[in-house]
This record gives sequence, structure tokens and C-alpha cells, in this order.
Amino acid sequence: MGIYILISVLILIVCVLLVLVVLVQNSKGGGLASNFSGSNQFMGVRKTADFLEKTTWTLAIVLLALSLFSIFIIPKNQGVQQSQESEIQKQINDAKSQPIKDFQAPPPQKK
Repeated sequence: MGIYILISVLILIVCVLLVLVVLVQNSKGGGLASNFSGSNQFMGVRKTADFLEKTTWTLAIVLLALSLFSIFIIPKNQGVQQSQESEIQKQINDAKSQPIKDFQAPPPQKK
């Protein structure tokens, strides 16, 4: 049970980080990279944009890997679903076999 929760939490963390990194970027080259336009900065505009792009790709690949990994690790609970289906089908069949009691037709309507 612990591994299922761990994988789910990791997927959630990666999703949040991916959203934050994408929101920091600007499609026209602005975003966080435009704030570092000074020439005396350690990381220039281009290096910041490269870092954000590499981070985006890395987080996307990690999310894909965790999602694929979760398919094989987290159980599908098919037995529980089938037993619920059969219970519902049993109730439907029981309802069909029981006659309707105390049913009276409505009186005819006058025109």
C-alpha cells in the first residue's frame, strides 16, 4: 500500500513542478529569462531559457516514466469491480422476478 501512495505523491509533485516551470516561461522569450538581461549576471538570458527548457523536458519525461511505472505497480481491483457488478445484476434480476403488489390503474380521464 505504501508504494502506491509514494508513486501517486511523486506524480502529483512532478505535475505541480511542471506547471510552475511552464508558467515561468514566456512563449516570446520573456518570462523569468527577461529579468536576467544584465550583462554582469552569472546566468544570462540564454542560459536561463536553456535551463527552463531542459527542466521542462526532464519533468515531462519523469512524469511519463512515473505514469507508465504506475500502470504496472498499482493494482486494478478487477475482482472487486466484478463482484459489485454481479451484485447489481442480482438485485436487478430479483426485482424483475417479484410481482408488483397493490398496483391500481389510474381512473380514466374525462374529456
